[in-house]
Amino acid sequence: MAVRAEHDRAVLAALLGRDPVLHAYQLGDLDDFFWPYTSWFRSGDEVVLLYHGVELPTLLAFAAPERVAALSGLLARAAPVLPARLWAHLSPGLEATVARWFTVSESAPHDRMALTDPGRLAAVAPRGEPLGVADLAELRELYAVAYPGNWFDPRMVETGQYVGVRERGRLVAVAGVHVFSPRWRVAAVGNVTTRPDARGRGLAAGAVAALCARLSASVDHITLNVRSDNVAAVRLYGRLGFTRVAGFTECALTRRVPSAAAAG
Repeated sequence: MAVRAEHDRAVLAALLGRDPVLHAYQLGDLDDFFWPYTSWFRSGDEVVLLYHGVELPTLLAFAAPERVAALSGLLARAAPVLPARLWAHLSPGLEATVARWFTVSESAPHDRMALTDPGRLAAVAPRGEPLGVADLAELRELYAVAYPGNWFDPRMVETGQYVGVRERGRLVAVAGVHVFSPRWRVAAVGNVTTRPDARGRGLAAGAVAALCARLSASVDHITLNVRSDNVAAVRLYGRLGFTRVAGFTECALTRRVPSAAAAG
């Protein structure tokens, strides 16, 4: 089946909405906020997203285990038109597909988690206050100290879905979002961190609890991504009522240069 660009948001929403937790990030990117930075490839019922609103374009290719083979076929047909360098989020089994065209590096296993036990969340006292655009300078300073290298789009603060904890006037912990889409009823928690000298006191847990309470008023599915080997974070989110629903790999892709023999 031929691969083609898909520009109909209603069609994409119907396909991705079959599994809103697995496709939360892609559903969020259907919003006007992100839509101009997206390119979508479709073949039959399978969809791949290339997000180019960041310095290094990011490929999102997710499928339930029984659909990975079909998505692999779509990736194989889309590979020739993808950028020479990109970051990728891939369901298990898809690294081998892209490795035919790209060198795969910096691979790291990740978990997609979803809030499935609100009772646990309710047992954690919420902490913090909403942050806005006026707090951007403080947020950047906090991330530079506590979470260097994280993916933080300052525009996300405009959603009103960032919660910060202050002590003696200093921002010491924060929980925010990567995705917030009341239209598609999904959110993805992200950019959660605490200053090194304030860790171990439950501040991040309180901020996440406060944030999820806010999100629950607007969305049906609250998700997040976490590195599988980040034991402390996985334990924290488990205590807050999140469970693992899928695994995937984050990796860098660099297009292979054809050898002279192959080119000839």
